Amino acid sequence: MRRRDLAALGLAALGLPARAARGELGALVEEFLEALWRLDPDAAVAAGRFDQSQRLTLPSAAERARRRQFLQSWLKAFQGLAADKLSPTERMDRDMLAAKLQSDLWRLDVLREWAWNPSEHNPAGPIDQILNTDWDSVQQRVKALHQRIRQLPAFYAAARASLAGVTREHTELALQQAPGVLSVLEDLESHAQQQGLGALMQPDLAKARNAVAGWQAHLQKQLPTAKRPWRLGAALYETKFAHDIQSARTARQTFDAALARREEVLASMQAQALALWPTVIGSEVAPLDRFVMIGRVIAKLSERHVTREKFVDEIRAQIPQLEAWVRAKDLLTLDPAKPLAVRETPAYQRGVAGASIEAPGPYRPQDRTYYNVTPLDELSPADAESTLREYNHWILQILNIHEAIPGHYTQLVYANKAPSKVKALFGSGSMIEGWAVYGERVMIESGYEASPEMTLMWGKWHLRSVTNTILDYSVHVLGMGEKDALDLLVRQAFQTEREAKEKWRRVQLTSVQLTSYFSGYSEIFALRERLQARPGFGLKAFHEKFLSYGSAPVRLIAAEMGMQQ
Repeated sequence: MRRRDLAALGLAALGLPARAARGELGALVEEFLEALWRLDPDAAVAAGRFDQSQRLTLPSAAERARRRQFLQSWLKAFQGLAADKLSPTERMDRDMLAAKLQSDLWRLDVLREWAWNPSEHNPAGPIDQILNTDWDSVQQRVKALHQRIRQLPAFYAAARASLAGVTREHTELALQQAPGVLSVLEDLESHAQQQGLGALMQPDLAKARNAVAGWQAHLQKQLPTAKRPWRLGAALYETKFAHDIQSARTARQTFDAALARREEVLASMQAQALALWPTVIGSEVAPLDRFVMIGRVIAKLSERHVTREKFVDEIRAQIPQLEAWVRAKDLLTLDPAKPLAVRETPAYQRGVAGASIEAPGPYRPQDRTYYNVTPLDELSPADAESTLREYNHWILQILNIHEAIPGHYTQLVYANKAPSKVKALFGSGSMIEGWAVYGERVMIESGYEASPEMTLMWGKWHLRSVTNTILDYSVHVLGMGEKDALDLLVRQAFQTEREAKEKWRRVQLTSVQLTSYFSGYSEIFALRERLQARPGFGLKAFHEKFLSYGSAPVRLIAAEMGMQQ
């Protein structure tokens, strides 16, 4: 049977409103998802669907036109659904799908990052996931990837043709990540040899490596003329914030709220540091400048940290301790059947964040979740010491709370259990990051590692989330430069110099994402405060009900939970 054209699949959806109006939204969603996976095999892989693994979508003008037609067709289909015929949870799904499609169209036609950000064109992630997920025999995985890597020369040719007016910063990132693509191909070759397929694949692997080398050479040639500004500017930033964060507030309102929260946190930290001063610093008179005084106490305490050789091992060792605490305090129900593996960050993912969670999609919730940690082996002794002071004895634990338990790892396990795939697949980054920041507060409130030192360090870490919003908006909208940004991070937020420089690099490479931490946290905490004032409130029940909505935007969850109380 001949496969139908994917754009036609999108147009076919326009004939379904009658069925959807009879309450069959689920059928429409399933048809949309199946069409989406055929259109975008990489998205399918990320979701845990591997039946299109052999295919690689080219970043070409023809594919972008195809995608545009698909998105427009399905947006009309979902917007045409009568709200009064849908249940509250179905309305949430419809709203989330419409928001996703509108965002994708805006990114495609307005933001156009595919033209100016070469790091958008990185094929390594899906290759790694296809190869190292147990969705079929190793031999079948290798065979699927053989078909995929045959398309890499065409992929890179299309990527080169797509680029126009690149930024230097994103070009440098793409060059940094290119060797990671080669390492993934090396891993594939090793598996192929073990399966007796090495000789068969060798010619195509050689072509794939040559394609990567050609990509690198092309990017090197782009560097001298890579002059596109990386700052978004007010108009693009505000719109991107609306699409990405999906908050009840605007970007400017969130920025103002962060400034107010910053003053609250600093006042609290000032009192805590002053109380610790005699035991940490001694009889010296505390300086009147609050930044100097707080910074002195934090700097002294930060001398307590693990060695760089044990950095990853210490993170791995803390995970069971966090699990035990959450169970003992009855904060959440944890699923012992969902594995979490701490590993070194793959080379192709390095260059933006030092720690991250890589969770399986909702189609394969049984698969392992990876906690990626970038080791410190390649750092100079000075840079390693700077990083270790930043992630000192107390803050390393808070990092693990944020990334793992009860933060990202726990939330994403719950998301994969949500009855609606929509809420797991197309979730809000602000809800996800906001929950991780909120989880830090819950652990501190429950008495985890209770001490004045931990309270102060949590204040420093929490200030980091708040400062992320201030930094991102100030840089991309208000034009803040490097000098002022580093002062904000180092002197006013007590971060180490290396951490601050990495954050300055990150704010050049990303936009809006740094606001997701405070935006999501503040909305979750406000919801808890509102519901906590009502009779019968239970903290564990609140947590589990909140997480039952998958990764839906907080404003949608808040509206639903508020109506149910």
